[in-house]
Amino acid sequence: MEESSSRSGENLLFLTDEQLRKGIEAMFFAYRGFTADPDRILATMAYGRAHHRAMHFISHTPGTTVNNLLSILGVTKQSLNRVLRTLIEDGLVESKVGARDRRERHLFLTPEGVSLEQRLSDAQRKRMRAAYRKAGPEAVAGFRTVLESMMDTNLLQHYHDERSVRQ
Repeated sequence: MEESSSRSGENLLFLTDEQLRKGIEAMFFAYRGFTADPDRILATMAYGRAHHRAMHFISHTPGTTVNNLLSILGVTKQSLNRVLRTLIEDGLVESKVGARDRRERHLFLTPEGVSLEQRLSDAQRKRMRAAYRKAGPEAVAGFRTVLESMMDTNLLQHYHDERSVRQ
């Protein structure tokens, strides 16, 4: 009897390559769906996902520095500067020189930037809210555990730090 229950516990922890492949594909297609609505809005403005990601994190951490944004996004300085330059020129992001360290640039969304970021995030929240309702609270908690378990350690810490700041 003990051997049987031990084996069933193992089945919960062991997935076949086929089950993992299906999970990977589900994640790929879910990401496509999750980004589809914002992509349509961004395409009308000649922006891409990098612009959306930058605006998202600037929105949720107003005054964040360029270096902090580089750390969060994991992109090159050149790539981020190109995105920020466009957002600043188009009046969506404002860059302010740091009060303590004049070399730092602190980033804020302008009212127009807040409006666009809200439109982009509303589309994703709507999709996520519907999926969470369909799955139920236990599945939502399990999903969050799976996502956090897949994060690199330094990003997981940053994720938890940012969540505690917003609460």
